[in-house]
Amino acid sequence: MAATPAQRNQIAIAFGAVLRAARTRSGLSQEALGLACDIDRTYVSLLERGERQPTLSTLFVLSEHLGVTPESLVVQTGKAVRR
Repeated sequence: MAATPAQRNQIAIAFGAVLRAARTRSGLSQEALGLACDIDRTYVSLLERGERQPTLSTLFVLSEHLGVTPESLVVQTGKAVRR
């Protein structure tokens, strides 16, 4: 079954919160994370605000520079959505 627009928005917002928490724990600014991942700081901001969703390759690059696994970001997002 496909996710509704409201469900997709909820997932994007939950992922953004998970990403922000991981970035904060790693001690990186949005700009530093963007530079490390070769993406714009504004894109990191859009992700954290739930206004964009990352591609699979971006998820892997983000997780590498945050020192976490892509799976952990997805699992944490799933838990946040179910709360």
